[in-house]
Amino acid sequence: MSDKKYYKIGEVCEITDLKQHVLRYWESEFKKFIKPHRPSTNQRLYRRCDIDNILKVKKLLRDEGYTIPGAKKFLSEGKDFEVRDPSGAADDPKKFVADLKEELVAIQKLLKKE
Repeated sequence: MSDKKYYKIGEVCEITDLKQHVLRYWESEFKKFIKPHRPSTNQRLYRRCDIDNILKVKKLLRDEGYTIPGAKKFLSEGKDFEVRDPSGAADDPKKFVADLKEELVAIQKLLKKE
């Protein structure tokens, strides 16, 4: 990506691999996190921080399986992303197993509620 100050919606769609209608919809849903600048021409101009937030939303919705309300909550709580190792290997196997166990217990609790 270049060092431009602002990016047009078409450029952002290329960078994020999203369609314009998806980007506009997410903009309406994630107003606190995706705020393009709109000069007098009313054309959307996105900053680098907007693109970063769009990529975070994409990761939450598409990769992590969050719903829109869940992603909003995640972002509003200011949580940071944990990048998962695609190979499945972990730097600290004990921590990996403990985290996995915690995640499974949370899933089990959710399933019991249904």
